[in-house]
Amino acid sequence: MKVLSIGNSFSQDAHRYLHELAKHNGEQLKSVNLYIGGCSLRTHYINMLEDKPSYVFEFNGQNTGLLVSIKQALISDEWDVVTLQQASIHSVKYDSFSPYIEALADYVRKYCPHAKILIHQTWAYEDGSERLANFQEFENAKQMLSVIVENYEKACKLINADGIIPCGEAMMKALDLGIEKIHRDTLHASLGAGRYLLALCFYKKLLGKDITVDTFDMFDEPLSETERKVVINAVNAVFADAKKDKFTWKNLGNLLKTSKS
Repeated sequence: MKVLSIGNSFSQDAHRYLHELAKHNGEQLKSVNLYIGGCSLRTHYINMLEDKPSYVFEFNGQNTGLLVSIKQALISDEWDVVTLQQASIHSVKYDSFSPYIEALADYVRKYCPHAKILIHQTWAYEDGSERLANFQEFENAKQMLSVIVENYEKACKLINADGIIPCGEAMMKALDLGIEKIHRDTLHASLGAGRYLLALCFYKKLLGKDITVDTFDMFDEPLSETERKVVINAVNAVFADAKKDKFTWKNLGNLLKTSKS
């Protein structure tokens, strides 16, 4: 499995443990993130048009120091999955998605015709934070997340994507289940529980493996067994409810086989 994300620090959070998590569980998964901090769909679009080598090439969760363009990354391998996302600050404004996400999806399909496109759902800011308070239309994180979920579902349909990785919903579910901390700076995922949760979301969506007794433990900060259980239960709960798109782990093998035949 080879997955490429055209993203920013949120996809960086998701990719940090993804390769090692898969390896720990006996799976081969190549993980690449194209990183520019805070990068929006509009900026991705401009970089695409100008073929700018502005992205840090993060390989298997590590910064390589290499700078590449979107095109260079797309043609560097035969990707099975490419993910797209909006910057978190713009994710609550649906009019910020178009026409950029359509153009990016077309670009991906041009250079990676066999790849499936997934939408990487971002998440809400921490309750009580100044960042959340800056959005005067939201009283709490759940209100912010509800708009994010709606916007990503619309974007998924707009570009006929192959599904959504429900990271934002899983983050909120972990909070509902009692995890004490899932953000590290009211915005990004915490280095332990938060990034682990995101890796599990990608892993489960891409490979569909049972994560209930996962024992991966190569974290950048300590993770208690209680936190592990909450994170796993949160991801499992969200995926049990998320049977609303055509891309699932059950048919991934057939999709890839069909697309490459």
